[in-house]
Amino acid sequence: MPLVVMCGYPCSDSQKESNVRASLKAEVERKVNRDDIVILDSLNYIKGYRYELFCLIKHAQTPQCLVYCLTSDEQSSLWNTSRDAADQYNQDIFDALVQRFEAPDSRNRWDSPLFTILKDEALHFEAISDALFRRKAPPPNQSTQSQPLSSANFLYELDKITQDVLMAIFNAQKTSVPGDLISVPGATEKIELTRSINMAELRKFRRQFISYTKMHPTENTGQIYNMFVQYLNKSLQ
Repeated sequence: MPLVVMCGYPCSDSQKESNVRASLKAEVERKVNRDDIVILDSLNYIKGYRYELFCLIKHAQTPQCLVYCLTSDEQSSLWNTSRDAADQYNQDIFDALVQRFEAPDSRNRWDSPLFTILKDEALHFEAISDALFRRKAPPPNQSTQSQPLSSANFLYELDKITQDVLMAIFNAQKTSVPGDLISVPGATEKIELTRSINMAELRKFRRQFISYTKMHPTENTGQIYNMFVQYLNKSLQ
């Protein structure tokens, strides 16, 4: 039973931090299954992000748990300042983390089962083991379970439309500047291009959108244009 550990850390660049979270989520999606143990050693201080990870777990139909290392702001600050200078968060980042932190709540299904560990307290090894190996996986629901495709032509249209949108954005960037609205053939909505984006990043967003849309097919393939534009606008924020 292989053990996979992934780590992530915040930074002063919000876009880079968002990219790190997206990369960690994509890696979890790729690694998680019913046979391996995957440990995501990250701050996970955003409630919505923990919910997204929970949905991945439900889709994989495997148990999970959350380990919360609870310390005071003062103790955390002391630990941070005692680290080597190269490993410390600067004060602005530290203060931002404290302010933005959304503590887990065991009443939320995506935060449960929750194991809260205090300073100098040993891990609850047996309880964590039971949660992972003796508990049933959360049942899949409509939002996490693959649905039958709505038409035989759906995959072809999904692939073609998303590729057309990518090429329209890529070509439009040659004559546009950040802040411009980009028109996409077939879509009534426009791309809000706040920054330059390369083809590798566009393809990553396309793969994520295709994966999601396969589980939520639409009878009207013409809606895919606007759906993809909306997805890109949200992802580029």
